[in-house]
Amino acid sequence: MSDINIGIDQGDMEKIADGLKHLLADSYTLYLQTHNFHWNVTGPKFRELHLMFEEQYTELATAVDEIAERIRTLGVVAPGTYQAFAKLSSIKEVEDVPEAEEMVRILTSAHETVVRTCRDALKLAQDADDESTAALVSDRMRIHEKTAWMLRSLL
Repeated sequence: MSDINIGIDQGDMEKIADGLKHLLADSYTLYLQTHNFHWNVTGPKFRELHLMFEEQYTELATAVDEIAERIRTLGVVAPGTYQAFAKLSSIKEVEDVPEAEEMVRILTSAHETVVRTCRDALKLAQDADDESTAALVSDRMRIHEKTAWMLRSLL
């Protein structure tokens, strides 16, 4: 690949991409967790949660692609294995199948974790005047804040 000359210092692109790698790992881990809960939720709120979780993991599937493509745009290889995501993610996997209300608590906390990861990545992008990454991360942050609020309202 030829040199990238988009007005962002090479070192800054690498720092930004590193922040985005953490966001990608958190987002993918949250995607898997949400999909798992969609498949396995039971109880009186089954239909509501089953459909809500499907909306959420569908949105996350698009998000991980956008984040990975931004990493590639910055000239860095995007992580794409479970092993890489496990090392980079701040979200821990859930081994068992919790009750529906606990699923909501876990997902609320995970979305809040992604918001914090977004804030870290956003700072890197802003410091380098990378408006494209800043816009992407800001949009992601807003979606996760709203999703956490909606999940929290069920508790």
